[in-house]
Amino acid sequence: MLFKPAQPTNPMTADPTFRHAHAPAPGTTRDPRFDILFEPVRIGPVIAKNRFYQVPHCNGMGHGRPAALAAMRGVKAEGGWGVVCTEEVEISPCSEIAPNFEGRLWDDRDLPALRLMTDACHEHGALAGIELMFNGYATPNRYSREIPMAPSHLPVRHLDPVQARAMDKRDIGNVRRWHRNAALHAREAGFDLVYVYAGHDLGLPMHFISRRTNRRSDEYGGSLENRVRFLRELIEDTKDAVGDRCGVVVRLAVDQLLGPGGITAESEGRDVIAMLAELPDLWDVNIADWSNDSVTARFADEGYQERTIGFVKSVTSRPVVGVGRYTSPDAMVAAIRRGVMDLIGAARPSIADPFLPNKIDQGRVDEIRECIGCNICVTGDHLCVPIRCTQNPTMGEEWRRGWHPERIAPVHGRHASDTALVIGAGPAGLELARALGQRGVEVTLAEAGRRLGGRLLHEAALPGLASWMRVVDHRVHQLKRMPNVTIALDSPMRADDVLDFGFNRVFVATGSRWRKDGLGRQHRQPLVDPTLAQVFSPDDIFGGAVPASPVAIYDDDHYVMGGALAEKFARAGLEVHLVTPASKVSEWTEMTMEQARIQGRLLELGVHLHTAVELVDVTVTGAGLTIQLNSIYTTARPSTLGCASLVLVTMRDPCDELWRELLARQDRWHEAAVRSVECVGDACAPGTVAAAVYAGHKAAREFDAVGGDPDAVPFRREMIRIES
Repeated sequence: MLFKPAQPTNPMTADPTFRHAHAPAPGTTRDPRFDILFEPVRIGPVIAKNRFYQVPHCNGMGHGRPAALAAMRGVKAEGGWGVVCTEEVEISPCSEIAPNFEGRLWDDRDLPALRLMTDACHEHGALAGIELMFNGYATPNRYSREIPMAPSHLPVRHLDPVQARAMDKRDIGNVRRWHRNAALHAREAGFDLVYVYAGHDLGLPMHFISRRTNRRSDEYGGSLENRVRFLRELIEDTKDAVGDRCGVVVRLAVDQLLGPGGITAESEGRDVIAMLAELPDLWDVNIADWSNDSVTARFADEGYQERTIGFVKSVTSRPVVGVGRYTSPDAMVAAIRRGVMDLIGAARPSIADPFLPNKIDQGRVDEIRECIGCNICVTGDHLCVPIRCTQNPTMGEEWRRGWHPERIAPVHGRHASDTALVIGAGPAGLELARALGQRGVEVTLAEAGRRLGGRLLHEAALPGLASWMRVVDHRVHQLKRMPNVTIALDSPMRADDVLDFGFNRVFVATGSRWRKDGLGRQHRQPLVDPTLAQVFSPDDIFGGAVPASPVAIYDDDHYVMGGALAEKFARAGLEVHLVTPASKVSEWTEMTMEQARIQGRLLELGVHLHTAVELVDVTVTGAGLTIQLNSIYTTARPSTLGCASLVLVTMRDPCDELWRELLARQDRWHEAAVRSVECVGDACAPGTVAAAVYAGHKAAREFDAVGGDPDAVPFRREMIRIES
């Protein structure tokens, strides 16, 4: 039951020992168990101040948004990462990856943009690394329109009807020269580490090494020693050019996970490392391709690459960095002590919490925003927009909105004394209350249920998604340490209740509900009678309903829900049919690089997949249903599917009734001291968990910006300067 703001219902929020999340406790010190993580590591001529190494990762900003990129990398350096690297950086228009925004170092005109990043890293004592890239057959060169090159004639990896031509000796010489020039330019731009890239099945040296892509018969083909020749030459060229000043790093995928037809850690992966063991200053090792290197938490646990890369230190004396979505300092220490790696590589954990190293150093391990492994970060690169993160709503907004992941200014001006009521404790409400609390606002978070978490209480219980609950756990932990935040459970709200309490600012974050009438992307009008006993929504399932077998799932949402429910039902022993108008199961998860794994798992579980068909009619037949399906391409091929129950995963409606009721009573706001009522997160427009967290954070940031210019662009833009 909700009480007046002066009467906190949660005793933990009233405990004077609890503190703001961003302020370290007096006398806090590092746990001695983690001292090894803060030992310096020499990398050729340079020294990393600790073992925290942000490996290269794409971000949707690259050469197109260099100021935003530099600010994002600079925040990581500020957060304590000893090494901060770029994304892949193109070295020539003969190998560019438009429309994606990667780095670019074609000539000296690219240096000013890159210096922004090195300056930002050096300001906080981090080494800056650059991953030089020539993509070979992995790109169709859509912008430059140059013909791609590869060791042998090959179609490009993309669907473009383009082929890469086989390189001759002059081409090989040209690429070596371009790479050397780029290394020299990188040194001029202030980089401390320069990469030779042979990872992810994207870099040209990998294409030479792999028998799958190298059919040459000259000194660059045939034996492994010949196939490694190009990589060796690039390393030697780079060391000769910049090795006196910069550490030279080789990034190598030691296993393509293709079995005997590809590079494997047991054979050629090991042999390549052994051949070149002492040549680079650092080995950055992983597995190919990117979807394997960055597997979502649904399909891989923390440290999952150790079993593949664990051999590397046994064949080289050079330091080794590897990745595995490490978020636990205990797991990091264990990897080092067991001799798996010398530096803890991270992309996704550094995105979720740029201050992860500092929090370990300052004894604030419990404040780490742990990566949930959802790969929303990857979608920014795929969609050519700035990176975003479910756990860290400030990611990608450091420059354009001025958001810092740890600091947020106290509310000032006439709103400094405003009190806030946040209704609903899902991802939007939790982040909104947390950020408002951090800003010093007196906040009451009212939740109708008995648990905090909203939609995540259900979604995180689906197969493989348990890590998503970290979104809730992190915020609840912070909220309970804030004396200015009151948490009220079991407190459903009506408009009269809200107006009677006298909060100045009201935020409605009451979430959304799944429809069960078929309305969605494919059908813009209701299609199914939602009162049928055999028809269910995901909310019905979360509420304890058990569909009868066989069950059909109609997925017009195309993200994780349809596939996760199918897996849940199949594991419970039901016969499952997944029907979707998309050409693939959970098609949008192509953006998170898990679609193939989802579809493969469902096939392994015996789920019947019906793709590229739409549901057009449902009729009751006895105790079950007959579903009529049509091909999305032609109505000449109708089909029917008999089932006992149907689960519709199409779209959600916002639960905005309270917000609308409060708007209808605006005439009472003044006497109730209410200054504003806002609808936030899924209650405004249903979306991803990342979108909900972002919406909550944005509302908190704009708490004292009410009444601003609605026509103004709300963030800074990087404008192209037209030369006269």
